[in-house]
Amino acid sequence: MVDGVILITGATGKTGADAAIRLAKSGARVRALVRNPDKAATLRAAGVEIAAGDVSDAAALRAALAGVDRAALILPNGDRQLSLETAFTDAAKAAGVRHLLKISSMEAVPGATNSVHRTHLASEMHIRASGLAWTMIRPNFYMQNFFGNAATIRTEGKLYLPMGQGRACMTDSRDVAEIVAHVLSTGGHEGQSYEITGPAVLSFADVAARFAAVLGRPVEYVDQDPAAYRAHLSKFLSSTWHVDAVCGIFEEIRHGYVAPPTDTFRRLTGHAPRDMDTFIRDHRAIFT
Repeated sequence: MVDGVILITGATGKTGADAAIRLAKSGARVRALVRNPDKAATLRAAGVEIAAGDVSDAAALRAALAGVDRAALILPNGDRQLSLETAFTDAAKAAGVRHLLKISSMEAVPGATNSVHRTHLASEMHIRASGLAWTMIRPNFYMQNFFGNAATIRTEGKLYLPMGQGRACMTDSRDVAEIVAHVLSTGGHEGQSYEITGPAVLSFADVAARFAAVLGRPVEYVDQDPAAYRAHLSKFLSSTWHVDAVCGIFEEIRHGYVAPPTDTFRRLTGHAPRDMDTFIRDHRAIFT
C-alpha cells in the first residue's frame, strides 16, 4: 500500500464511489470531493473523508487538494468537462500532487470526431504536458448503460437501442473501479495508458439473449430508429451537447465501430473481468 492521501472526484458516481470504498477498506487514506455531502453516507461509513465542494470552485478545490499525494479525475461527460479537468490538473500540480489518474476513453485518439472522445483526448494531452506523473484508464462501453433500459426490460421484455447490427466489448464499471483502486494503491503505473474492456464482443441481440437466459424469461432486442431514440433521450438530458454526444457514439457503433477485447484487466489484477451474465445476475432486482 502506497502512503499519503488519495483524492477521488466523482465519488458519488458508480465508478468513483466503488473505487473510494475499495481503497478505504484496504486501509488507504481516502478523501472524496463531493458537491452534496448528504449523498455521501455510504462513503463516510466506509471511512472515506468527505470534502464538501464543487470541482469548479477554486477555493473548495484547493482545500480538498491540501496534503494530497495522488488524485483520481473522474468527471461526467459534459460541455464544461475539458475546462474543469484542465483546471483540476493545474490545481493538483500547484498543490504538490505527485500522481494524477484520469478516467478517459479507448476512443480518445487523434482524428476522433465525437465531442466526448475529443474532450478526453484534449484533457489527456493537457495532463501529459503538465509535468505530473499520470495514468490514463481508458474503458469502453459500460454495462451499466443498460440501467437506462431497465423499465422496458421489466415491463415489456424489450431492449430498445438504435444500434442496428452493431457490437461492443462491454465493460462493468466495477472492474474499472477495481483498476483505479489498484493503480492508486500500488506503484509502477506512472506514464501508463490502460485500456480496460470486458471479456467478449457482443451484439445487442446477444445482450438481449443473455438477459433472457439469466432472468429466465423472453427479452428481445429492438433496433430503435435513431431519430426516435434521440427524441426519447432528449426527455432525460437537458444538454444538447450531451444528447449529440451520446447519439454520436451510438451511431458509430451502428455503423460498425467496435473496440477489441484487451487482457489489461486480467494482467493487472490476476483474474478475469466480469462478463454480461455476472452483471445481469448481480443487478437482477433492477431488471425484475
